[in-house]
Amino acid sequence: MNLLGLAFRSLINRRFAVVLTVMTIALSIALLVLVEQMRSEVRDGFYRSVSGTDLIVGARTAPIQLLLYSVFGIGDATNNISWQTYRELEGTSDVAWAIPMALGDMHRGYRVMGTGDALFEHFRYGNRQALEFADGRAFDDLFEVVVGHQVARQLDYGIGEQIVLSHGTGRTALQQHEEHPFTVSGILAPTGTPVDQTLYISLPAHRAIHIGWERGTRMPGAEMDADQARARAEELHPESVTAILLGLQTRAAVFGLQRRINDYRAEALTAIMPGITLQELWRITGLAEQILRVVAGLVVLAGLLGMLTVLLTTLNERRREMAILRANGARPWQIAGLLVFEAGLIAACGIIAGVALALLVQAIAAPWLLTTFGLHIGVSWPAAGLWLVLAGILIAGLIIGLVPALMAYRRTLADGMQVKM
Repeated sequence: MNLLGLAFRSLINRRFAVVLTVMTIALSIALLVLVEQMRSEVRDGFYRSVSGTDLIVGARTAPIQLLLYSVFGIGDATNNISWQTYRELEGTSDVAWAIPMALGDMHRGYRVMGTGDALFEHFRYGNRQALEFADGRAFDDLFEVVVGHQVARQLDYGIGEQIVLSHGTGRTALQQHEEHPFTVSGILAPTGTPVDQTLYISLPAHRAIHIGWERGTRMPGAEMDADQARARAEELHPESVTAILLGLQTRAAVFGLQRRINDYRAEALTAIMPGITLQELWRITGLAEQILRVVAGLVVLAGLLGMLTVLLTTLNERRREMAILRANGARPWQIAGLLVFEAGLIAACGIIAGVALALLVQAIAAPWLLTTFGLHIGVSWPAAGLWLVLAGILIAGLIIGLVPALMAYRRTLADGMQVKM
């Protein structure tokens, strides 16, 4: 007997209940795959966001908070670093380069960063890749701005576009720097990191637009017009910066410099190593990840138990079918094997449909994650370890199929031993 073909035709005959069972298993498998895939992809996305930076320095705060607001644009700084401190750190013998970051403005929901040419020269992401321009160049004039790839794509900006920045970091800004419009001079190539969600202006420009805003609101008559600002561009620098990215001459100096910065007497500072702080972040979120895994596992178990319920429910209804198979020469073990094959087919179809559904959800969610968090989430096949888990689920489906199979075996054996009068 061709048990596999017979099992397939039997499932087709009960297609409505079988389709519902496959959908239940598929949804549970999709949840399991998504939890594992998104966890892995999000971690990779965070690690891609900054590489080659030895230390990140900010005002005294929690290390994770400093990492989130300086690199990922999540949250706000508790305080700033004075310009004098920045210059001292930049001139330290162990420091090869320093990238200042002056935050505090937005443009239509995207953050604006005041920085210097060192950003385009020394900043690295991914596998130590440098920033490149998809179009245009770095800012040259005082009131020029470089925009990230995602900003340009979402807002349909091109070279020469005139834009106005907003004061403050809220999504909805009520105060505009309309007296100082900026011209787009360059558009960065896509990086799949928060760089794509950011606009960059020079530090003198950041200072120029905030003259007269010392108390958080514009003081009429105190601001500097564009011509005056250009004439004094070399004199302008911000009174403080939000954070500093440091690259060292040698990696061996990182621990000593970190300790000296954390013990800095003139100002309360925090220096962190990005990789170590990311590990701390994963340890904090590890419990949530484990909970998600447990929930996904329980959902898969519920799907398999639903399959068992369907098989047991239809067992009595199929007694006539089994009697016909017995009359045609089928043995009890062959009928039991038929039920195991059916359980395996249902589980296999559910796994295939679940993986396909997970990949579809990843493809749909990727643009939203890139737009909202600046994280590039690729659509990829499950890792080898996850395939082993899916294989284990398939084996579990076959084992669950043994329950109705044993019941059918005993029933058909008893029916075969009955004496017909």
